[in-house]
Amino acid sequence: MPERDDEEREFDIGWADGAEHKEPSARARMLAARWKDNPPGPVPFRGEPEHRGSAGRSSWVSTAVVLGSVAAVIVLLGYFDFRPY
Repeated sequence: MPERDDEEREFDIGWADGAEHKEPSARARMLAARWKDNPPGPVPFRGEPEHRGSAGRSSWVSTAVVLGSVAAVIVLLGYFDFRPY
């Protein structure tokens, strides 16, 4: 008989999807309550880009740092691999 009870308790996704009323998530309820008195302002899809004085230079510097680090790791691995024991 315990097997029959387990089959009856199994969640039926078709039954749940067919429900007439779906309760909103806790976050949705919290935001709805917060925005009831103080609605948020409009937010653009993409914000204005921040002005960076030396945007070109910083990208080259970061690229040089990454490539230098990779080269250093390759040299160190080569040194330890060919070092006699």
